[in-house]
Amino acid sequence: MQQTRELPRFTVIEYDENHFLETETNEVEDCLIFRDRPYMIWINVDCPRQVYSLEKLGACYGLHPLVLEDILTDQRPKVEDYEDYIFIVLKMLYYEEAEDDDEIGDFNIDMDQVSIIFGKNFIISFKEKDVDIFRPLRERLRTSKGRIRKQGADYLAYSMIDSIVDHYFVIMEKLGDRFEELEDSVVSNPEPGILPAIYNLKRDMLFLRKSVWPLREAISRMQRMDSHLISETTRIYLRDVYDHTIQVIENIETFRDMSASLLETYLSSLSNKLNEVIKLLTIISTIFIPLTFLSGLYGMNFTHMPELEHPYGYPAVLVLMLLVVAVMLAYFYRKKWI
Repeated sequence: MQQTRELPRFTVIEYDENHFLETETNEVEDCLIFRDRPYMIWINVDCPRQVYSLEKLGACYGLHPLVLEDILTDQRPKVEDYEDYIFIVLKMLYYEEAEDDDEIGDFNIDMDQVSIIFGKNFIISFKEKDVDIFRPLRERLRTSKGRIRKQGADYLAYSMIDSIVDHYFVIMEKLGDRFEELEDSVVSNPEPGILPAIYNLKRDMLFLRKSVWPLREAISRMQRMDSHLISETTRIYLRDVYDHTIQVIENIETFRDMSASLLETYLSSLSNKLNEVIKLLTIISTIFIPLTFLSGLYGMNFTHMPELEHPYGYPAVLVLMLLVVAVMLAYFYRKKWI
């Protein structure tokens, strides 16, 4: 592990049913004084890239060196029981709208690794990005809404997991809108620029699947875990989060199937559009075949061609050509080819 110069930001919340204290700092030493206080402690660490600060926190709360290493490296969602504390790794997903207004319902899905460690009376969370989806949780703690101030660290950990999973539904809603816009464009105007958007959508589906599938296993393991740190009351809520995770996975699988069918629809629409162009060109060519025959017939330089010297020969040929065109167009219209 290499030390970086970027300073972490610590947000410390100390609370119980009748007490609340919140403070922010950039010095890890300011967090250590809360260790033995008779309250619930939540330490949130943003940009946890300073090894010195992690080692200080680890030494204060008895964290295993492998846990500190996992915080700094990219991990798949998982849950590990260390008896005195439980270590959880999750993937927080969020989106950024595309800067180009011409993009069809396009946005970029990004990911942040969130690590959560909770023990008997403390919880420590680590995240890299500035996207703060835990703001509603802090607001509930400030205003003492709901049961969160009356419960232990396991309930707060559940609430954090639930916030991350609920945010997946926001991504699903955005993806649904994106699919609808692409479907309308594919059917009405299958221009070549839609193809990269479809492939980007398929790539996002693969990215989401890799991020969410392991989460189901992690929450299921946490739900079945025989640990004194997780109360039976909290296990009921974990089952609800597990059901939400299954729902997200089902949506992702549905979207994957839709992206495959969207590509097929695009190729079919493009083929139909090409067929319409070829059909129009074929009709035009077919109309000009008899006209070309007539013009070629009377363009021959034979001496004995009585029509060439007839005073109404030229207008008669023009009328004949127009009549041929009218008859062919009427026939095509009757056959519903045009």
